[in-house]
Amino acid sequence: MSKNWIEFPRIEGETSKQAHADLPAGTFEREIGRDGFFGPAAHIYHRHAPTGWTKFEGPLRPRAFDAAGAAAKQPYKFVPLLNNAACRIEMWLCPAAMPMIARNADGDLLFFVHAGAGELFCDFGHLSYRDGDYIMLPRGTMWRLEPSSPTTILRIEATNGSYKLPDRGLLGPHAFFDPAALETPKLDAAFKAQRDGEWQVSVKRRGELSTITYPFNPLDAVGWKGNLSVVKLNWRDIRPVMSHRYHIPPSVHSTFVADRFVVCTFVPRPIESDPGALKVPFFHSNDDFDEVIFYHAGEFFSRDNIKPGMVTWHPSGFTHGPHPKAFAAGAKAAKTMTDEVAVMIDTRDALDFAKGAEATEVKDYAESWMVK
Repeated sequence: MSKNWIEFPRIEGETSKQAHADLPAGTFEREIGRDGFFGPAAHIYHRHAPTGWTKFEGPLRPRAFDAAGAAAKQPYKFVPLLNNAACRIEMWLCPAAMPMIARNADGDLLFFVHAGAGELFCDFGHLSYRDGDYIMLPRGTMWRLEPSSPTTILRIEATNGSYKLPDRGLLGPHAFFDPAALETPKLDAAFKAQRDGEWQVSVKRRGELSTITYPFNPLDAVGWKGNLSVVKLNWRDIRPVMSHRYHIPPSVHSTFVADRFVVCTFVPRPIESDPGALKVPFFHSNDDFDEVIFYHAGEFFSRDNIKPGMVTWHPSGFTHGPHPKAFAAGAKAAKTMTDEVAVMIDTRDALDFAKGAEATEVKDYAESWMVK
């Protein structure tokens, strides 16, 4: 199969022998990569940090949002953040049992439960959920939540395709997580005990809502079979495959793939023990993808002043990487494990602000790389 680029590895001047390790003294490595770290790449070694700007002006800039905080102010309402033709990213707080059933006819839904716990009822049965769960609902699935504690959810809608598991290649199908860890709903006693009587179903199609009223509960399945279902996966069941000598690119953490974007999960992992290896994410210019990260839990060792419930957005077109304090701390290698949990969404197509998202923005985020 032919490739759409020309490969011609060359070396010029002072470089390291291995990417992300044993950098020339006093230099900062910057990776220019294509195709989301899967394509050709060059590593340039600079005398100054590639993010050492003193001013950042114009529409192209790194941005951060207080996503969970915004959702907390608008319970039951989807708070839009970013979107393009392939995906839509929103936050949502569901504080109590949904009074009606929902159905999305525009695309697959992927929920990441940031906080809370409860029960999900859907066409396929009943699932209990907790913080850290991914729940994937295929397009057209009817569903509703009954939280036992207020539930905050990162909602990622695949509007131009469906979610799949990534190809694990030479690692085999059981790497990162065994597909047997995916849980499906059960037609159990809780499902059968749902309230009967009149129910309404709110259907989203082409961005607009319609309401269908039934004189009975349409979540009344007595059986199902097939290879299409709601599935659940908790980040605690993900076991990253890492290298102790080399900082592996974030694409290795891919958890779900969809048309034109991927969803990755960063979970606690050993920090590289090789003395010369970078201990924090490398500076990079990923010029084919926009990068969105939702921070769920822990201490985010590559970012300063980022807290759980926040979202960052790094549009393609500029270099980004660890903040100065994180870079300096990483060089000391005092810790042996990371403790961060985060969800990354890499989109092949440029993202746009959703209407009203500016109100949740942390305005001085671009200045957080400046040495103070």
